[in-house]
This record gives sequence, structure tokens and C-alpha cells, in this order.
Amino acid sequence: MRAVAIIPARGGSKRIPRKNIRLFHGRPMIAYSIEAALRSGLFGRVVVSTDDAEIADVALRYGAEVPFVRPAELANDYAGTLAVIQHALNELQKAGCHPDYTCCLYATAPFVQVSDLAAGLALLETRVDKAYAFTVADFPAPVQRALRMTTDGSLESLYPQYRETRSQDLEPAFHDAGQFYWGRASAWLRGEPLHGVKSLPLRLPRYQVQDIDTLDDWYRAELIYTAWRARVSECAS
Repeated sequence: MRAVAIIPARGGSKRIPRKNIRLFHGRPMIAYSIEAALRSGLFGRVVVSTDDAEIADVALRYGAEVPFVRPAELANDYAGTLAVIQHALNELQKAGCHPDYTCCLYATAPFVQVSDLAAGLALLETRVDKAYAFTVADFPAPVQRALRMTTDGSLESLYPQYRETRSQDLEPAFHDAGQFYWGRASAWLRGEPLHGVKSLPLRLPRYQVQDIDTLDDWYRAELIYTAWRARVSECAS
């Protein structure tokens, strides 16, 4: 099999309880990722890795597979993405599924686009020397101008050596957009680091990126999504 999508979705989210199936613009959050993966036509299988029966039921309702239960030791606050995907791939291989490529698609990615999923795979396919390709976005302000709060409540430069440097002369910095990671199945299985020299960036516009870890993130994502969909509808009319 050429490619599978694995959507990690544990049940024990603390900062936003049940965030993977909480309603976002009228649909469970995970539905956006499942439907994008299915619409893309890139995957032989779209699999949800979860420890939670309710999440499994929602995933099945929207067309994903839930062929195994994620063990408790991989469903806590400390379980990393690599270990979760390795477990899922091992389970799939036991059942005779041996994909060349695996896409870890996060359950909280309502802005994910089919075209970006396709572009990520195409990018990785062009570079046989690389292990992964994943989405990034640039920071809206120079990270070299970051400030820290001191113990007495005042501010100081995090990087004082750049305090007088013009912003246009500072090197651009990027952050993980938190949507998906395309990887060669072999790279996942051997534990190749995601953020390393064997990864390729797929750059996204800032308006299409919002990590969702806190309620503040959630509300911001809802506002961005409303404006974004309104603009898409306006352009289509």
C-alpha cells in the first residue's frame, strides 16, 4: 500500500476536555481531518489511533477506521507523536498492511486542505534523502525581539544582542504549524526525529494556522475559521 493516514486522538485532553470531538462550527473537531484525508484520495486507509470508545464511535461515523485500541501508556500527557505512530504502524503491519508513506494528521486541524496534503507528499517524494515533510508557518514578529518577564514583574530582552538590529535584517524564523507530518514508514519505525535535518518544510500562510491547546486557542480558531470561510464563499460567488 502506498500511503496510510493515522490520526492520533486520545481521550484525556486536560486543557480542553474532549477537544478531539468537541463541536467546532457544528461538527466534531476530528471530522475535519477525517474528511480531508478521505477527500484527498491519497490514502489506502484512514486510521484513528485512540484509547477512547466515544472518539472511536465518532471516527467510524465519519468514515475512518479504528482497527485497534491505543494502550494506556501511549494515551497520557507524556506520550510523543513518534511513539504513537510507531505503535499504529506496528499494529497495521501485524494485519498485513505495509505502507510506503504514513501521514500523521492531527485531529485538531480544521484548516487542513486537501491540496496541502497532496503537496506534502509530492515534496517528500522529490527528495529521497529526506524522511519527513511537514507544515510550517513564519512567526508574525521577529523571535530575536522576544521579551521575558523577570521575577520582579519587569521586562528584559530574551536576546539582547539583537536589541538594536533592524527587524528587516533579522533571520526569519518558523514554527511547526501542527497540521500533519508526512513520513516514510521506515523513518517512523526507526524513530527518525521529526524536527531535524531530514525534514522538509511545507510553508502555509498564517491565516491557515492555529495550534489548539487552550480555550483561548480554540476561540481564536473559531474566529479565524469564520472569517476564512466567509472569504472563500465571497471569492466563489
